[in-house]
Amino acid sequence: MREPREDKTGVPQWPRVTKFILSACAATVAELVTFPLDLTKTRLQIQGEAAARQRGSGGAAPGAYRGMIRTAWGIAREEGPRKLWQGATPAIYRHIVYSGGRMLAYEQFRESRVGRNEDGSFPLWKAVFGAVLSGALGQFLASPTDLVKVQMQMEGRRRLEGKPPRVRGAYHAFVKILSEGGIRGLWAGWVPNVQRAALVNLGDLTTYDTVKHFLLRNTSVPDNSACHAVARSGGCCYGNAG
Repeated sequence: MREPREDKTGVPQWPRVTKFILSACAATVAELVTFPLDLTKTRLQIQGEAAARQRGSGGAAPGAYRGMIRTAWGIAREEGPRKLWQGATPAIYRHIVYSGGRMLAYEQFRESRVGRNEDGSFPLWKAVFGAVLSGALGQFLASPTDLVKVQMQMEGRRRLEGKPPRVRGAYHAFVKILSEGGIRGLWAGWVPNVQRAALVNLGDLTTYDTVKHFLLRNTSVPDNSACHAVARSGGCCYGNAG
């Protein structure tokens, strides 16, 4: 792994491949740690929809509202702990494409002649534009993996209804979607996903990058984990507020 070089502002610049690998690995670890929460959220949504349909038809609801923790515990007890990570494989694929892709796209725009000013600075309005564009592009490319992940998580709905599973894994779900809907079927629902990713990156990536470079240029804080943590907390707060 090559040593980072410094740009005109004195900020160390790592090679593009290194940034892609590190971004994808970091996003993968975060996804694996938090994935049971995502699965629990999906199961609760499915349960609520199933209960509403049963009430509308005069039947009994197929499951009780148990809350997030009790739902996660119920999945682990009834289906096995490994089911808490059902659909994690396409989620990892998504982050390799989405997180790595958006970082490379943003970095490429920031370092280009279009992005940088003559003095090497990167204006806030250009950071906003670059973050929105890179987030939208990354999510568009990763939309097929997002769809496969949801398809696998939705198997919980069929379990609640006593129906057999439709997909047996990430590859089977991908092939099934492709055979039924063609290439365009892999991008079903991409518009709201792209819009959401663009807005998330607007708050997250823009704030993180702006705060980090402000600290590196105007303070004695070095480019280390402490600097990144401060910049990341600013990005998370802005993103959550949005």
